[in-house]
Amino acid sequence: MNAGSPLIENVAPPGLKGLIVADTEVGSVRGDEGWFHYRGRNAASLAREHSFEAVAHLLLGGDLPDDVAEEAFRAKLAAARSLTPEAADLVAALGQTDLPPMTILRGVLGVEVDPRPTLDLDPDERRAAVMRAIGITPTVLASVNRIRSGAEPLGPDESLSHSADYLRMTLGETPLPEHARAVETYLCLTADHGFNASTFTARVITSTGTDVGGAMGGALAALAGPLHGGAPGRVLDMLHAIGHPDNAVPWIAAELDAGRKIMGFGHAVYRADDPRSETLKAMAIELGGELVERALDIESRILSYLAEWKPDAVIVTNVEYYAGVVLHLAGLPQEAFTPTFTTSRVVGWGAHLLEQAANNKIMRPSARYTGQLHNGD
Repeated sequence: MNAGSPLIENVAPPGLKGLIVADTEVGSVRGDEGWFHYRGRNAASLAREHSFEAVAHLLLGGDLPDDVAEEAFRAKLAAARSLTPEAADLVAALGQTDLPPMTILRGVLGVEVDPRPTLDLDPDERRAAVMRAIGITPTVLASVNRIRSGAEPLGPDESLSHSADYLRMTLGETPLPEHARAVETYLCLTADHGFNASTFTARVITSTGTDVGGAMGGALAALAGPLHGGAPGRVLDMLHAIGHPDNAVPWIAAELDAGRKIMGFGHAVYRADDPRSETLKAMAIELGGELVERALDIESRILSYLAEWKPDAVIVTNVEYYAGVVLHLAGLPQEAFTPTFTTSRVVGWGAHLLEQAANNKIMRPSARYTGQLHNGD
């Protein structure tokens, strides 16, 4: 008997690339066209024209709010940022350890978010649990950063926007408006992006009927991987390593010869310009400075080299390239880059979690066995 012969005709491609596994009304990515949307609305336009609260309201509730609804949502989200004394004590204790910030957040989610299975919650209760998870995420991650920099954690300021308060809690002072807006634009752009690894993970776990914190925790574990949420910091490392733009081509050539991945370039989906990158590039130019001028020059040289290196491929600048520049210019340390991404993406996880739970069927795919069969054993 040939153990390697397929028993199931429909075999998914490696990495499930391009395979449709669910229906969704949350949004999608059209990589060949170079755009993505949230509930049918151009996501890059939303990021340029609306607040993070408005975008989160759209993703979670299905509609773009008017001024009154946006203010009400802002107030609910601000109230959700406060930690209970028990959770604050847990963050203070774990912040002194070597545990990664994402691991600490996973623990706090178990303390702060409704532990009941989503299967046993009504829609309002599920939404409340998701809002709680979204609210505490920036507070926990900012607190860990403060503790590890030798400073005291700061509680939330409900008078500030979600993005501005995250910056304040991380940096210890109220941010400049242009810095708060730059980070807000980034948060809006990265709140959701199709069935990426962490979002898919959240939906698979939710399909079991488990609690919101458990599903979010699984998504956090996926996002912590350097191939998913850790690239902006590595882009900044690359810019520092290259130094002068004249060094860009020799540096990239050596990296490619060594078989290493070039962070900030290429994407699994986009075959046209990444609209997130284009939006953040404009934001970086608006902020200005030596780093921006150098990044622009280096980007141009790298793209030219990559076009010659692999002429049959379409390799574009992805979101991580200018994300690293913008977050740095806003004052965030590199160790806060992935937590900042998390502060955003938790909204997309929440939207998909609610959608999955509303019309749930447990995900149970099959695998093709390719090992040996031993007769008689």
